[in-house]
Amino acid sequence: MLAALTVVTVFLVVLWLAQRSLIYFPHGSPPSPAALGLPQAEIVTFDTEDGLHLEAWFVPAREPRQDRTIVVFNGNAGHRGHRAILGALFAEHGFSTLLLDYRGYGGNPGLPSEAGLERDARAAVAYLASRPDVNLARVVYFGESLGAAVAVGLAVDHPPAALILRSPFSTLAEIGQRHYPFLPVRWFLRDRYPSLERIGAIESPVLIIAGDADRIVPLDDSAALYDAARHPKHLVVIEGADHNDAELIFGPRVIRAVLDFLGEGPRQPQSGDG
Repeated sequence: MLAALTVVTVFLVVLWLAQRSLIYFPHGSPPSPAALGLPQAEIVTFDTEDGLHLEAWFVPAREPRQDRTIVVFNGNAGHRGHRAILGALFAEHGFSTLLLDYRGYGGNPGLPSEAGLERDARAAVAYLASRPDVNLARVVYFGESLGAAVAVGLAVDHPPAALILRSPFSTLAEIGQRHYPFLPVRWFLRDRYPSLERIGAIESPVLIIAGDADRIVPLDDSAALYDAARHPKHLVVIEGADHNDAELIFGPRVIRAVLDFLGEGPRQPQSGDG
């Protein structure tokens, strides 16, 4: 009995110490923007509150509409190069885009954590405020999965013109417990991203896009976040889409939902509007 208890205790201690390696999956430096079809993109840098020097890409709109800029907050894996298509599509439709990489991602220094990603998000908005070609009052946050939680946290104290959340979860603890029901996730999780507690304080218009075949963040969890959000809000469900399907990342229905939400296209009936 004592030996078994010791093994379990050691296992939980190791898991507690290594848990961030099970949450964050950063990739190294991306190819050049031009190599990914973004020859117009600027490689930009800015500093965080704790002294890290981060690199990102600013993709100017081809024909700017109403001075709008979209900040893309990535999920927990990859780097900004994986969202080059998204930046190109937004540029075609008149939106400038900041493709951000967090600390530890895309060749940036540092190690990711909830507090660290929150600092990175604030630094990104401060950088945009310094650009004469960006109207900060018209900046839109576009968060994907984990990045949706980063965007929600940022929006509480730095409200955007609009908040778009793709495949968002209610809390990281809830998703972790679903995927690891045999572990005390809710008890020992260090980075919690409590979006469900935060979203009710956000007065910006909210669009939530989710797939009804998502095996990472089930639709009912994204819907719980939608229910907790204030009006005006919209929920768009992409039928048959899983978490990492191209259709849910930058597919035409996602782009149309964004354009409709931001008033740049004819309004179509959407699931869950209200």
